[in-house]
Amino acid sequence: MVFEAIVKKTPEPPSLLNSEVSPELERIILKALEKDTERRYQRAAEIQSDLQALRRARESGQATAVSPPLRLTRRWKILLAAGALIVLLVAGYFLMPRRPHALNVRDTLVLGEFANSTGDPVFDDTLKQALSIELEQSPFLNVLSDQKVAHTLKLMNRPVTERLTGEVAQEVCQRANSRALLTGTIASVGNRFLIGLRAVECRTGDTLASTQAEAASRDDVLKALDEAGKRMRGKLGESLVSVEKFNKPLEQVTTSSLEALQAFTQARRTQRAKGSADALPYNKLAVELDRNFARAYASLGATYFNLNQSSLAAENYTKAYQLRDRVSERERYYIEGSYFSFVTGELEKADQSFLAWVQAYPGDDVPHTNLSVNYAYLGQYEKAAGEVEEYLRLTPDSVIGYDGLMYQNLALNRLDIAKTAFEQARSRNLDDAPLRANRYSVAFLEGDLPAMAEQVTWAAGKRGVEDLLLSVQSDTEAYYGRLKKADELSSRAVESAKQNDAPETAALWQGNLAIRHAEFGDSAGARRAAAEVLALNPGRDARLIAALAWARAGASIQAPKLGEDLAQQFPVDTMIQGYWLPTIRAALELNRGNPSHAIQLLEAASAYELGGVPQFSPGTMYPVYVRGEAYLNAHHAREAATEFQKMIDHRSLLANFPLSALAHLQLARAFVLADNKAGAQKNYQEFLSLWKDADPDIPVLKAAKGEFARLK
Repeated sequence: MVFEAIVKKTPEPPSLLNSEVSPELERIILKALEKDTERRYQRAAEIQSDLQALRRARESGQATAVSPPLRLTRRWKILLAAGALIVLLVAGYFLMPRRPHALNVRDTLVLGEFANSTGDPVFDDTLKQALSIELEQSPFLNVLSDQKVAHTLKLMNRPVTERLTGEVAQEVCQRANSRALLTGTIASVGNRFLIGLRAVECRTGDTLASTQAEAASRDDVLKALDEAGKRMRGKLGESLVSVEKFNKPLEQVTTSSLEALQAFTQARRTQRAKGSADALPYNKLAVELDRNFARAYASLGATYFNLNQSSLAAENYTKAYQLRDRVSERERYYIEGSYFSFVTGELEKADQSFLAWVQAYPGDDVPHTNLSVNYAYLGQYEKAAGEVEEYLRLTPDSVIGYDGLMYQNLALNRLDIAKTAFEQARSRNLDDAPLRANRYSVAFLEGDLPAMAEQVTWAAGKRGVEDLLLSVQSDTEAYYGRLKKADELSSRAVESAKQNDAPETAALWQGNLAIRHAEFGDSAGARRAAAEVLALNPGRDARLIAALAWARAGASIQAPKLGEDLAQQFPVDTMIQGYWLPTIRAALELNRGNPSHAIQLLEAASAYELGGVPQFSPGTMYPVYVRGEAYLNAHHAREAATEFQKMIDHRSLLANFPLSALAHLQLARAFVLADNKAGAQKNYQEFLSLWKDADPDIPVLKAAKGEFARLK
């Protein structure tokens, strides 16, 4: 068969068929018939160029001499031209390599390790991290996320921190249903460094693309990697226009310091394996090594936020925001959204950044979880649940996603879904303090004492975990009026947080204690506790809680001053201006005997009154509670009853927060005012039943018993 011969058999040298064929012409013909596709002509224009060069050489007398000169008849010229055409067409069809098609926008890419033969350990993980940052600029490529890699490694019964090399990388690629595996190499030749990148198809091992770059020195390695990564993006199918548009130099979007990048990389690995507390030192080292490392500041901000240290989180998010021109487009969306969320507090503006992120990079999971958190702050729990479900669809092995799924469904009173989310997380070996706190809240609402105890036992002695569950447990004791036991647990939570070097978190738990004393009628105790809050930490959240506790305890000097300081410092913060300050100012107006003005002030909080606040879990409905009191003081019984009934109807949102129990007492008082004796008796009994084991000397309990006795 002619075609079989063309494809499989080495052709005879043309000079054997025609002795007048010159060596140069023979070289051209054999190159056209070359079996090795890399050595064969790639384009017809290349053949034309060589033939024209041969003709010019002959005309000038420089070609390899052949005597006598080659003279082809017209018949031979036609046959040679036709043969060349057939050779090109057939060889092009049969001998072109069976290379897989380039990636498409739906394919995912697994990023493997760099083989480092230089002996310099700084390259071990940093080059992979740098290449990941280069590739993340692309709206076309979808690199398999760290969470999905970790999940796949778990399915393989391997550590989540195992390096993706050799067969392990290949198996991860196949199990994750990814299309390609991209690996790299770095070698030193004298003072120079050679970098290579190679992408192979996961299932066949066929090479999709490869490229190389050379660095003149150690300091130029990131620049060389940048060029190699840029070329690889094009070879994998991204358009030239896209590559040029979304391609900032690596040194600009990361750091020029290999040591800073190494620390940042270690922080990422430690975060995945051990959590925020253990990752913190590496994040701090990264910014110490490079004060212009914007991405590291953003990472440090996120770490502090996860550790409930909002002031330090805001400080580092601010630095990242100031350096946002030194990051990729994708990272810029994250930094801007985080800055507006946690520094200025402009939640609507933050959501615009996150929504733009989703539109530009629809395969990214992070903007969905950030949107979910913001929607929850705003009290938009259905939207929040939808975003966290999308996040988990994209990243099914993220404990943060299950934290959010439990939180949103708890707020929506979908306890079965919340419990299912917990079981799903545990089936994936996912666990953390918020997940357990949410499970505790579900158990509380269902009256499941063993399940509540299980979560507390799990947290006991765990660094960075124990304090949250102790504070949650203290709320339960306060919910039933056992104030001394509640205070004991809060004090333990404060000490646990302090031992974990988290003073801002300690201040939050102390603020919780101050709030309950104010609401239970112990004004002096509340004022002392509020002062201790600021002694522990003067951060934003601590000041908010102290201001509210002082306002509820009648501190007419401290509360207004602190409130106005916050108003000036955070003039555009959505929750401070729309939730906290209206509540604080309304409480002060009640103290002054101006309930009508208090009601007017609280109109600003109507849109956010169901919102979750990070200081309490899951929410407080404080504007509703204070508005109800204002209506009572203004003798508007029906309106007051509506507010307190709203709180009872949202019991799952309040969970074990003490205002949930106090709402029954306040509703009873509204019914007394409305001359509804049956309704009043029912709610007095409900409250007194909840507080049947309460400390007897609590002022609000004494008042409730006296009121109920008079009613009877």
